[in-house]
Amino acid sequence: MSTPSRSGVFGEGPNRLVEQFTESVSFDHRLYAQDVAGSIAHSQMLAENGIISRDEQQLIEHGLLEIRAEIAAGNFELRTELEDIHMHIEKALIDRLGDVGRKLHSGRSRNDQVATDFRLWVRDAIDDVDKKLVELQRAFVSRCDRDADVILPAYTHLQRAQPVLAPHYWLAYCEKFERDRQRLQDCRRRVNVSTLGTAAVAGTTLQIDRHDVARRLGFEGVSANSIDSSSDRDFVLETAFVLTMIAEHLSTLAEEWVLWSTVEFNFIKLPQAFCTGSSIMPQKINPDVMELIRGKTARVVGSLHSLLVLVKGLPLAYNRDLQEDKPQLFDAVDTVSACLEIAAPVVQGAELNRDSITAGLDRGYLDATTFMEYLIRRNIPQRTAHHLVGQLVRKAIDKRVSLSELPLSDYQEAHPDLDDGVYEVLGAEKAIDAFVSYGSTASVEVAKQVERWKKKLETKD
Repeated sequence: MSTPSRSGVFGEGPNRLVEQFTESVSFDHRLYAQDVAGSIAHSQMLAENGIISRDEQQLIEHGLLEIRAEIAAGNFELRTELEDIHMHIEKALIDRLGDVGRKLHSGRSRNDQVATDFRLWVRDAIDDVDKKLVELQRAFVSRCDRDADVILPAYTHLQRAQPVLAPHYWLAYCEKFERDRQRLQDCRRRVNVSTLGTAAVAGTTLQIDRHDVARRLGFEGVSANSIDSSSDRDFVLETAFVLTMIAEHLSTLAEEWVLWSTVEFNFIKLPQAFCTGSSIMPQKINPDVMELIRGKTARVVGSLHSLLVLVKGLPLAYNRDLQEDKPQLFDAVDTVSACLEIAAPVVQGAELNRDSITAGLDRGYLDATTFMEYLIRRNIPQRTAHHLVGQLVRKAIDKRVSLSELPLSDYQEAHPDLDDGVYEVLGAEKAIDAFVSYGSTASVEVAKQVERWKKKLETKD
């Protein structure tokens, strides 16, 4: 069977094994809507420049819209001998229109066609992931008012470090996901460049208008070098990297909440609708959703790694290896999208175990650093204050008491100038009250940041 991709130079048809080995329609059928959009814009440009007639363009556009509707409805047969979705659509158009359909591919190659279709798809995917990131940010911000009075232990090295307000913790994730959003938008600018019309590698001798096609498809500009355009997959790798960063941030959240939901931590109760049970242990309420978010990170990292290896040894310009870029990015987008979609309701529905958190706040000497800075304000050098507080913590550990429970005599023994003013900064609540710096967990600063995020997310849709 003759296909649009095989010219008269071939004396025989392809081996069946080759057809099965080289096909990509099993995964690139996802590009059908973008392919139709790109082909319609291309046909309109061809008509504007007199390469095809306006009547021919209308027939082509009508035929393409019919084909798109059939694919969307599941009424379109996919065959391996036609290789990819682009050939399927073109063959279907030729079957309907004959020579008029054969004119559509004038001034373009599958190389620039595929790259343009993929850019359109990636652009849509970036916008969708961005919306899901906003929903997750909103879920965190929605917790801030109800958890405003909760003090949590913050950790470094997974050891208790200092006390922080719960909203301060929630907003830390908002900041992480905001950087992800910024990376997505920056990446989108480089995605949003049209390669259509650069043809196979050298351009075309036909009088086309690439800028016209770019405008019709909503691209911000056109690629400037036909050789580079044919082989460029930077936009794929960059998108995969940003998705990997999102996945890593989701994994951090999942890891913490898996720990927090254990009996040992007992900080948080995950919504039971997002937990599972055990086939043998009837008491179990397992955080499987968070564990899977943590686990699926590996798939996204793997996709990025595969893409990096895929392109590392390719000469200019197009090589068939690049067919393998789509499964990796498709999976990365699908995985991150699914994780974001399920993370938002988990974040919104989880409940802090306030009594358990409060009962353990005195453990770990969370107020030690605040006390050290109190001494600095009393004109004691930082390193001296650091050593002095360490000695007092050691004494409190030996006595099995908190710093606030040590008698004044212990403080005066450590430094004769100390008086009962030390108790003004001891204890988690007083330590929180002592913070003043911008970006800190000070109540006033956190309240400002909560309001800032509320306003920011009102306009980010």
